[in-house]
Amino acid sequence: MIHKLAIIDPKAKISKNVKVGPYSIIGPNVEIGEETEIQSHVSILGNTKIGVNNKIYPFASIGNDPQDLKYNGEETKLEIGNNNKIREYVTINPGTNGGGGLTKIGNNCLFMVSSHIAHDCLVGNNVILANNVPLGGHAIIEDNVIIGGNSAVQQFTRVGRSAMIGGMCGVVRDIIPYGIAHGNRSVLQGLNLIGLRRKNIPNKEIIRLSDAYKEIFKNENLTENLSNLDKSFRKNELVLEVVNFLEKDRKRPICTPFSK
Repeated sequence: MIHKLAIIDPKAKISKNVKVGPYSIIGPNVEIGEETEIQSHVSILGNTKIGVNNKIYPFASIGNDPQDLKYNGEETKLEIGNNNKIREYVTINPGTNGGGGLTKIGNNCLFMVSSHIAHDCLVGNNVILANNVPLGGHAIIEDNVIIGGNSAVQQFTRVGRSAMIGGMCGVVRDIIPYGIAHGNRSVLQGLNLIGLRRKNIPNKEIIRLSDAYKEIFKNENLTENLSNLDKSFRKNELVLEVVNFLEKDRKRPICTPFSK
């Protein structure tokens, strides 16, 4: 049902069974999938594609211009998957030419009140951003990540799969998959053991990952520690994922137990 006070451009592509509340505005280049609910006072603009069964709450702003001084009105994109909940005052910006032109969000995410996803971010599936969490431009947030309230993720930062970040934390370094970090400036505190167990990962796999973690972070020389890591560890998929994450971009600063 589309409320009579909603403002929808006739060129917008609205699928069947979409609900749009009063005073919401939907621009001409917007596509919205079936069963999505858009409540009152929502703004959806730009080249924005939204999947099925999403729920968007009042005063969210989606697809408006990136907050990047280099942006000059070029056509870029925003893609949002399925089954996401986007709460009040959330802002999500499209990409920029300098960042690949695309901001992309997966499925089954929860973005709580006043969280922000900046230009060119790539956000995976089952991600939770608590209240007032901003993601800087070009951030990569992998599947099953949870970020606590009032934490901020610096631009270009990577957060690995199933990592957990505590509240009121400045995330200025990449967080390994399955890592848990908190502190004024993110400090690695260990592994997200609760998250691993919730996914029914066998204990022997978790123990192997824990043993590898101790070797990788036994001191501040990560390059040497990775080089000396026993090859048998790489046969474990969890360990291999962490190692590949660390080796993918050696130029990026890594959150460690020694971070200051």
